[in-house]
Amino acid sequence: GCDASVLISGPSSERTAFTNIGLNGFDVIDDAKSQLESLCPGVVSCADILALAARDSVALTGGPNWGVPLGRLDGKRSSASDALNLPSPLESIAVHRQKFADKGLNDHDLVTLVGAHTIGQTDCRFFQYRLYNFTPTGNSDPSINSPNLAQLQALCPKNGNGLTKVALDKDSWTRFDVNFFKNIRDGNAVLESDQRLWGDDATRAIVQNYAGNIRGLFGVRFNFDFPKAMIKMSTIDVKTGSSGEVRKVCSKFN
Repeated sequence: GCDASVLISGPSSERTAFTNIGLNGFDVIDDAKSQLESLCPGVVSCADILALAARDSVALTGGPNWGVPLGRLDGKRSSASDALNLPSPLESIAVHRQKFADKGLNDHDLVTLVGAHTIGQTDCRFFQYRLYNFTPTGNSDPSINSPNLAQLQALCPKNGNGLTKVALDKDSWTRFDVNFFKNIRDGNAVLESDQRLWGDDATRAIVQNYAGNIRGLFGVRFNFDFPKAMIKMSTIDVKTGSSGEVRKVCSKFN
């Protein structure tokens, strides 16, 4: 749920899960919390700060701005095993669809929220298997556009350590826009799960809607839909009453 469990540090906490090893920016949240605690102690939860920071990161990179519903409490547990519920880049669209449905999110929410990959990077190790010996005959993933394959292989050599950072949106990874969906349409997605959105009839239609350029209005629909999907996601399994608390320090329980 949206209870800031990923902010807890320590052995076997959620942030130590393999799925979360690329997360950073914890110091930004800690700094914001420290300043808020000095002004109004015990009032603003880490979960709310995290939701606001997510909104601000989108707005600061050229994306939409929106009002964030507040009043969440921080969770009292954090386990690496909980991260197994997160979508994996290795999973099929069917598995992703079910994981989203389990949280009350539909196909439209799925594609819209994956659009957050328009900013950010990932490690070679999360997609390198697509570049070499992907097929039984030893070829790369045939869904990768040939020029893009050459670029990715140059960034992630076959015998590399897999730790090189690669942009998820190869042309504008620091700008929140619809170029990510154009990459999926053109076979330029980095993660296999992102590219698979083009192989499913239902999700392909949504990707095409965002990627299309109709009378110069590309991006308008996405900028309208993304805040709605974020608000919907940010209200999942919110802690209330005795099930939560307002932490004094975001990285540890009270």
